[in-house]
Amino acid sequence: MKPRTVRLAALLLALLMLAGCAPAPSSPTGAPAAPETAPASASPTSMASVAPPADTPSPSPADTPAPEGAEAPSEAPVHFPSGRLRVQDGRLVDAAGQPVQLRGVSTHGLAWFPQYVNQDCFNDLKSWGASVVRLAMYTAENGGYCVGGDQEGLKSLIRDGVRYAAEAGLYAIVDWHILSDGDPNTYLEEAKAFFREMSADLAGYDNVLYEICNEPNGGGTWSQIKAYAQQIIPVIRENDPGAVIIVGTPNWSQRVNEAAADPITGWENIMYTFHFYAATHGANIRQLLVNALDAGLPVFVTEYGICAADGNGALDEAQAAQWIDALDRYGVSYVAWNLSNLNESSAILKPSCSKTSGFTTDDLSPSGQWLYNMLSSAQSTQNVP
Repeated sequence: MKPRTVRLAALLLALLMLAGCAPAPSSPTGAPAAPETAPASASPTSMASVAPPADTPSPSPADTPAPEGAEAPSEAPVHFPSGRLRVQDGRLVDAAGQPVQLRGVSTHGLAWFPQYVNQDCFNDLKSWGASVVRLAMYTAENGGYCVGGDQEGLKSLIRDGVRYAAEAGLYAIVDWHILSDGDPNTYLEEAKAFFREMSADLAGYDNVLYEICNEPNGGGTWSQIKAYAQQIIPVIRENDPGAVIIVGTPNWSQRVNEAAADPITGWENIMYTFHFYAATHGANIRQLLVNALDAGLPVFVTEYGICAADGNGALDEAQAAQWIDALDRYGVSYVAWNLSNLNESSAILKPSCSKTSGFTTDDLSPSGQWLYNMLSSAQSTQNVP
């Protein structure tokens, strides 16, 4: 335990101390096929895990206290030494124009797994070699933001998450995680209000990126997605003129070729989303990505897994290695799904792990151990501020 002393001053008399205790921050120990594309008729879980069933108890973000040892962050935003990221010549770069490749992990739905948004957990991710964390906020699933979820609690989690990430030296992606809603225009007005408020609240942070629609699906066209983006981007730009904004693409954020053929114009610092799951998506889908990159499209892989596209099933580490090799060759940033102990292959923690920080390799699932090893080995080559 690490003592912490608070000095109380009075106007006339000097009163001496009150003492409290807080646990010392912990750190990890030890080293810790199929169709080429998800068809439009696939279930809405095809490219991401869904919410736990309605009868699955899960903590409420508003009611869940910070885990023991997760101290409240400081009041002032943390400014990264190299400043904000931006997009230049199809690449993510720092304020000096040097290429940046981010690697990290996405939370699962904040409504169901709020407990991992804490300072010690994000410090752990940084120590593994991560440079970015994605804050995934579902919009339409059980407990989602637009269907009766605790909106104030979810926004509070995002504010806290951005601050914790900044203090850990991580970038943070604010993810408007559409899935079953399919077309991002379904909750257009709610999205405008959300991004207006969040961009105003977070404009002082150097580490924020905005992902404005996770996985458009169900037949949604690029023209529909582009029309949505053209209404959300200016809302963010009113408060945050320079933040990187990441736009989803059709078919669970895979058809980057359509965005490359008709990109959004009129704004700087725009990127496009690509997602893959190694046990489902192989060479044909990878070629779509490579072609878009060769055409100069700025792409960010905000979600991937080494299992199947439903977030479950066997792992395909051989195919995953081919994906990572391609991303590294092009300097594309990538974020793994997902930070939770859900009983599915893509969760990086074992279902038996109740910790919210201080993870050991024994706490990690096979996906988690693969991620830990990949981040650790890549840490020496990461080019981040």
